[in-house]
This record gives sequence, C-alpha cells and structure tokens, in this order.
Amino acid sequence: MKVYKTSEVAKIIGIHPNTVRLYEEWGLIPRPERLPNGYRVFTELHIDQLQLARTAFQVEVLQNGLRKKISSMVRASASGDFDRALTMVREYQRQLQEEQRNAEEAINIVTHFLEKNLAEDGVSMKRREVSEYLDISMDTLRNWEMNGLLKVRRRQNGYRIYTGEDINRLKVIRSLRCANYSLEAILRMLTELSSDPRTNLEKALNIPENDSEIVSVCDRLIISLQQAAANADIMIRQIEEMKLKHQ
Repeated sequence: MKVYKTSEVAKIIGIHPNTVRLYEEWGLIPRPERLPNGYRVFTELHIDQLQLARTAFQVEVLQNGLRKKISSMVRASASGDFDRALTMVREYQRQLQEEQRNAEEAINIVTHFLEKNLAEDGVSMKRREVSEYLDISMDTLRNWEMNGLLKVRRRQNGYRIYTGEDINRLKVIRSLRCANYSLEAILRMLTELSSDPRTNLEKALNIPENDSEIVSVCDRLIISLQQAAANADIMIRQIEEMKLKHQ
C-alpha cells in the first residue's frame, strides 16, 4: 500500500499542508496513523476523501442549512459510512433544486408584479404599520433602509412615512429575500431597474458587474445553485468509487 507525507498529499490535492491538518482536525478526513517520529502517514483513502471535500466546498451555498448539510456528508464519508454519505448528498442535491425553483419563482413573481404595476394608491403608513401590514420585522425594515434598498421620506416631526411606491418596493424586496437573494444583488437589480424598466431581472440579480467591490456566491444565486448541483453529481460518483475501493 502506497503511503504519503503531509506535504505530498497537499501537493497532489493543490492545497497548503496546514489545510490538510485542519481537515483532519475538523473530521473531514480519516485520522491518519503516525510514525514513531510523529509524522502522519496518509493513504489513497485520504487522497480520495480530500478530493471529495474539495468538490463539496468548491461552491459555498449557505442558506437554509445547506453548508451544514454538506459538511455533515463529508464527515460521514470520512468515518467510512459511504451509504449514509450518499443518502445525504442526494438530499443536498434535492434541496439545491428546490432552492433554485424558489429563486426562479421569485423572479417570476417580481416580474409579474412589476408588469401589472400594482399601485398602493393613497397609502401613507408609519414603520410599525408597514411592519404589521407586510409581516416584516422593524429590524428588517431598518436593515434594508441602512443598506440602501429603500429611502423613506420623513415628516417634519421626524417620523418615516411609507408611500404606496415604498410598499410596492418592499414587496419586491421581500419576495427576493425569501428566495435568499443577497441584499447587494437586490440593490443592484433595483438600481438597474430604476435606470431601465426593461432590465432583465434574472441577469441583474445573478451577474454582478466586474468592478463590484463585493462579489459573493449569494450575488450569483441561481448560477451558484446550478454549479453546486453539478458538483453533487460529481460527489455521488466520488463516493461510489470510494465505496468500491475502500470498503
């Protein structure tokens, strides 16, 4: 049986040796045996498991426990429970597909809403009234305003007053947040929509500008979900191969 040093494993996988040690510490790979001098001894199983972990974490999808679920799957494989790992990665893949449907549905809802141009004519509400009307917490409203998604006029006494236009904008934001679009992605879409009402909403939400200061996977939600689902197919094959080789 061929064995490897930590540095050799790191070179094969393309990571830093400290990352190999961290994966061991976190339970993402089986604990290697040690030589009398304390050096770790890795096998082909560790190589395969590290490749699985790299695939699993290549695209980070954080919402609704998906990150935790895929981490648990990698640990199940590391413990040698390949059947459980297969079950978990398939559940992960199904949830990814559900998240993608939710994200696409939110775009359709917003598109339909904007095309209908449903107005809340004559509306004038205080923040607490808006919170109750839309079932959005006061803190959430403050957060959206602080992040630039909404600018609310104030009366002379300092109270914020929400108009019908504000209510419509909040409904759009709420629909997209429920589908886990990031605040920056929504702000980008709203900004583009203000400049051009014919803006393609899906493109605006999922493709940040190249010079964007913050580009995260949450700003490319549908694309990230698709990539993660494709990686799930790869992980299924990796685990099935590991099951044949190492059980």
